[in-house]
Formats: sequence, structure tokens, C-alpha cells
Amino acid sequence: MIKITLANEEHLDELARLFNLYRIFYEQKDDIDRARDFIKNRLTNEESIIFISTDGSEKLNGFVQLYPSFCSVSTIPILILYDLYVDQNHRGKGIGRLLMNQASKHAKDNGFKRLELSTAITNVIGQSLYESLNYQRDKDFYHYALELDD
Repeated sequence: MIKITLANEEHLDELARLFNLYRIFYEQKDDIDRARDFIKNRLTNEESIIFISTDGSEKLNGFVQLYPSFCSVSTIPILILYDLYVDQNHRGKGIGRLLMNQASKHAKDNGFKRLELSTAITNVIGQSLYESLNYQRDKDFYHYALELDD
């Protein structure tokens, strides 16, 4: 049975493993130490909300990471759903949907008024999941990013 729970520091090693796989999926270098440090800082500093998925074994099989923010125009608190990942050996079991539903429940239960996410144009499977959960593709705004030198 799949169980979704809020992550804490006791999940760090397994969560770092999954986060590293997530980064590799997005064509980043395999770097477990960097993944571990990043997740540890988010948990320690309470800068994100991370839900994890397990089937009762010691290994985690998925996670979703949320960042609290605000929408200035609507003057409301929002959550940015930045990371969603399901281990490739556990895909097709509805884990992504369970994690997304937990994110929505958490947002509603904690006074957030909207969940926002971005995904790669090539992530057709993810887009299908999001749209099946009634997420609406933005047709009014473009997403831009500026890489800053170190």
C-alpha cells in the first residue's frame, strides 16, 4: 500500500537519492552530495514542504517539493510546486497523482489559494497528469529566466 507522508530529516538519505535522480532526469550531473546538501538545507531551514511516497519498505519511491510564495497581483498566498518525481521502477502506479493530491490538500488546509507549476515542454506525461487534475495551462504569460554568473 502506498503511503504519503511529510518528509523530515530522518528521510534525508533516501530523499537525496531520489532528488539526485530527479536532477539527472533534467540533465544535471550525478552529484549525490549536492542533492543531499540542497535537500538538507530546505528541511533544516523549513524553506520547503516535501511529501514523500513509500510502499512500506525503507526505500522511498517518490516526492513532491513545494515552496511557499505570494501572488502580488491577486494578493494571495500561493504554493509553487517545483519538483515532482517518481522512481522509474514505480511509475504507472498512481504515485504521482497521490503526491499531487497531497500537495493540493496541504495547500487548501493551510490557506494557500493557488498551486502553480512549470514543466518542460517535452514532459508530455507530466502535462497529461496535471491536466487530468484540472491544472490549467497558462495562455496569458510567458515564463522567463535569467541565469546569473556566480
